[in-house]
Amino acid sequence: MQAIKLYNFPRSGHAHRVELMLSLLRLPTELIFVDLAKGAHKQPEFLALNAFGQVPVIDDQGVILADSNAILVYLAQKYGNGRWLPADPVGAAKVQRWLSVAAGPIAFGPARARLITVFGASFNAEEVIAYSHVWLKIIDQELADTAYLAGSEPTIADVAAYSYIAHAPEGNVSLEDYANVRAWLARIEALPGFVGMPRTVAGLQKTA
Repeated sequence: MQAIKLYNFPRSGHAHRVELMLSLLRLPTELIFVDLAKGAHKQPEFLALNAFGQVPVIDDQGVILADSNAILVYLAQKYGNGRWLPADPVGAAKVQRWLSVAAGPIAFGPARARLITVFGASFNAEEVIAYSHVWLKIIDQELADTAYLAGSEPTIADVAAYSYIAHAPEGNVSLEDYANVRAWLARIEALPGFVGMPRTVAGLQKTA
């Protein structure tokens, strides 16, 4: 099988979702570094791949797709053998619920908190951290009764949520009070084919 090209930036949680999914599926991957710091994502050649000017983008033998959650759906449906995205209406809806959480509360909470410390974003840290804890408490409660976000088996819901929650401490969002979340992170990290995102020494990671 020809390698799937992944246009990525190593410290992007959105890009990491796709890298993780590709690795879990054992798919041959060619990583193509997009230098966000130098504005490579705003150059015409990259905008031709994704008009939004964002990583990740994949090129699967000419099938070019952007948006991390959309790519997860594609990979699960094409290569997942029914394992990573349930086909039944209820199962599919449960996964979609968490994809929405990944694109909403997780992006506006832990991801933004990390943007402040790692990339110098100008969000209000106190508000973003408080918002993160509101949602982490809810997610921790949800995980009290289930091993994975959408049920007893891992799905793309877990892949979508993992990266920014796992790296929340880099944004000064402690996971200490969320035992269920920490146990869930450990289950993800124990999956065959797991690959992590490089950690920075920002935020609470300085003393971790």
